[in-house]
Amino acid sequence: MGQIKEMRVVIDTNVLISALLFGGTPGRLMPLWKNGRIKPQASKEMIDEYIKVLAYPKFKLSEAEITYIMHGEILPYFDVVASGSGDVLVKEDPSDDKFIHCARAGKAKFIITGDHHLLRLKSYGKMTILTPSRFIKNF
Repeated sequence: MGQIKEMRVVIDTNVLISALLFGGTPGRLMPLWKNGRIKPQASKEMIDEYIKVLAYPKFKLSEAEITYIMHGEILPYFDVVASGSGDVLVKEDPSDDKFIHCARAGKAKFIITGDHHLLRLKSYGKMTILTPSRFIKNF
C-alpha cells in the first residue's frame, strides 16, 4: 500500500494566533497539524512575525509562554522553508506576499487565511487560498 502524503499548507499569522490562543474554527487546525494530516510550511519571516504578534501586550503572554508556544506547539510540526522574496503579488498589502512566497517554496497546496487581500486572489498558481472554515469544510 502507498503511504499517505501529508498535505502542505501555509497558515497566516492571524489564523495561527487564533488557533493557538482562542480555538474556535482556526483551533480545529491544530489537531490536523499535530497528527500529521497537514504539514504547515513557514518561512523565517513568518516565524519572526509569529513571535512578534505573540508578544503583543494584549495577549499578556510571558516570554516563557511564548517560548513554549513556539517550541512546543509550532516548530515541532511546521517545516521551515527558505522562501526568499520575489515580485510584489499583493499590491494592496505587500507584507502578505511572504505567505505566497512561502507556499510556493514549500510546495503548499493551500494558504489558510482570513486576510481579505489574500482571499481576494482565490488562488495563485496551483495553490488555493481559503478561510479556515472553507479549508476544514473541504478537508
